[in-house]
Amino acid sequence: MKGGLFRKGPAVPLIRRPLPEDGAAVSALIRACPPLDNNSAYCNLLQCTHFAETCALAERDGEIIGWVSGYRPPEAPDELFIWQVAVHASARGLGLGQSLLETLLLRPAEREVATLSTTITPENAASWALFRSFAQTHHAVMRQRPLFERDNHFNGEHETEFLVSIGPLSLTSPKAIAKEAS
Repeated sequence: MKGGLFRKGPAVPLIRRPLPEDGAAVSALIRACPPLDNNSAYCNLLQCTHFAETCALAERDGEIIGWVSGYRPPEAPDELFIWQVAVHASARGLGLGQSLLETLLLRPAEREVATLSTTITPENAASWALFRSFAQTHHAVMRQRPLFERDNHFNGEHETEFLVSIGPLSLTSPKAIAKEAS
């Protein structure tokens, strides 16, 4: 791992911006994390290039073990929409998903973000837990409503995606302040 810190046990993950060379590994990680939808390799390459400022990955011992992709919707410049969060099975339960989100929001280009949003299907318990925990940690309100419905939008072939909005955001938690200072 480049420039990583070590403690007893596995290496502490390095969180960084993605590079074009990371696209294939990001695709592999997403495939290994059901129920996430698999994007095309081309889509993941675009996220690693055009959207690198709003994406982050976690690397441990040269392996990509975490990924978050997002973008700022043109009609809502104070919002960061999170497309996907993927954490490898070997790194679950360590708070890596929340660390990836906080790292994104602490970047200078994202400091104006007041709302974090995403969509989640009803059966994706891990995503519900992550975003509920994020809202609680940051003392923000979490709202949800159906956005893309199973029958109206997916022709019955995909579960309803609920729009989850968390805000207003203020990254003033002790964890976020400590991360920003390092």
